[in-house]
Amino acid sequence: MATITQPDIALTPAAAARVAAIAAKQGKPAILRLSVEGGGCSGFQYKFGFADAVEGDDTVAEVDGVRLVVDSISLDLVRGAQVDFVDSLGGAHFNVSNPNAASGCGCGTSFSV
Repeated sequence: MATITQPDIALTPAAAARVAAIAAKQGKPAILRLSVEGGGCSGFQYKFGFADAVEGDDTVAEVDGVRLVVDSISLDLVRGAQVDFVDSLGGAHFNVSNPNAASGCGCGTSFSV
C-alpha cells in the first residue's frame, strides 16, 4: 500500500502565472517569499514579497519555473497550505488556504492557530 503525503507548501498554476508576470515587469527572479509575522486582527498575518534567492533554511515549491519559498519558522505555521491567486469582483489577491488556521479574519490576511 502506498502512502500519500501532503506537500509542505503548494503553489497553484494561477499564482505561479501571476508571480511570473509581476517578476518579469520588475526584472526580478520569479521567487515569491511567504512569511508569517505576528499581528493582524487574528494574531498572525501573511506577508508576501519577492526574493532574490533561495535561503538555506527555505522550503521550496516550484510550478512552471516559479518558486514559492517559506522559511523554516514560518513553515511551522503554514505547513500543508496552498497559495493561490484570485481575481474576482472583490479584487485580485494571493490567497492562502491554511489547514493549520483555527480561525481567520474576514479579509483573509490574518489567522490564529
